[in-house]
Amino acid sequence: MNNKPYPKTLVTELAKFGKRPTGDAEWDACILQACRNNRKSAPTWLSLHDAALRFREEAEKVRKQAYNLADPDVYSAHSAFVMHIANNIVLAPQRRKFIVDDNNRDVLRFLLYYFNNCPLAEEVFPGRGYKLHKSILIQGGVGVGKTLLMQIFSEYLQRTNNPRFFWNLSVTQMVNYYTIHNNLDRFTYNEEECRGFKCNPQNVCLNDIGIQDRTFFGMDTGLLTDEFLHARNEIWTQYGKFAHLTTNLGNNELQKRFKRNDGFGRLVDRFKTYNVIPLMGKSRR
Repeated sequence: MNNKPYPKTLVTELAKFGKRPTGDAEWDACILQACRNNRKSAPTWLSLHDAALRFREEAEKVRKQAYNLADPDVYSAHSAFVMHIANNIVLAPQRRKFIVDDNNRDVLRFLLYYFNNCPLAEEVFPGRGYKLHKSILIQGGVGVGKTLLMQIFSEYLQRTNNPRFFWNLSVTQMVNYYTIHNNLDRFTYNEEECRGFKCNPQNVCLNDIGIQDRTFFGMDTGLLTDEFLHARNEIWTQYGKFAHLTTNLGNNELQKRFKRNDGFGRLVDRFKTYNVIPLMGKSRR
């Protein structure tokens, strides 16, 4: 990666030809050279430069629309809104309140930063190597609040029009879909309503993986989960779409479970592309 500062003279020289910089010094220098030399290929360079500027403008628009949770006041407002959603939308039907304690306080902080693409997320748990570009895998015992957390953040992201919004799903839903359609398309590439070879994968969270492996109308639900994970890893790599997970299984149990149908250990290795978050405490149910 080139960390050299962008030369201010390049901005000035490009302006002489009525051109705006992209911020990529190497590319902009090529554009300047094309303008100065007036070579035959200049129209091609300038056409591509317009495309590069459009891409930059789109990226800048997305950046400006994002909330800056590095600002303590902005963070405080969003934190309060998450609690409002937890108590008045997600838990309201059960007539109970969401409890923040030492077991989930830092996890909540991390998730709020993470889903708003704030770099401070990577500083919440020093030494764990959590990254903004990785998906989430929450581990914990029965009833500690794994699925509840993801339900809350799914609602929060939807109501703040956040591009990291995800659909909160269960293994049972996935199995039912497969029973009806004989494929996992909606949970993976989502090609059914697309044209040509273009697909439209969505961000999702699949809850309670690895603990509902059983035969369901003649199907091994464990194999369906494995197929889902293989496809979603490819989707994450090619399209940058997330597949978050929750599970009751610890690290050793996860390795044992997902090596069962995968002698090469590919699925276990791919869990390295997740931020694996342990959620401690007693059942909150």
